[in-house]
Amino acid sequence: MAKKGETTSRQVGSKASSVLRSSNTGKNSKAGGGSALSQRQPGKVSSVAAAKAASQVLRDGRTSRASKSAAASTLTQRPGKKR
Repeated sequence: MAKKGETTSRQVGSKASSVLRSSNTGKNSKAGGGSALSQRQPGKVSSVAAAKAASQVLRDGRTSRASKSAAASTLTQRPGKKR
């Protein structure tokens, strides 16, 4: 569950930026990177589509460490399911 005021760190934001600039990254990696980069400001949470894309990036063995780092940040900032 996303903690109140949780944001993407500067280091992960830099990695997400490099993922977005790279022409070799896939659609899901770019979705996770964009979501992580947009959450540099407090109060933002990941969308369902961004969370699904980030999940696929983490499960794929071919993605770079930068893409996985941005995807993990995206998933961290997704609110938990209501029970």
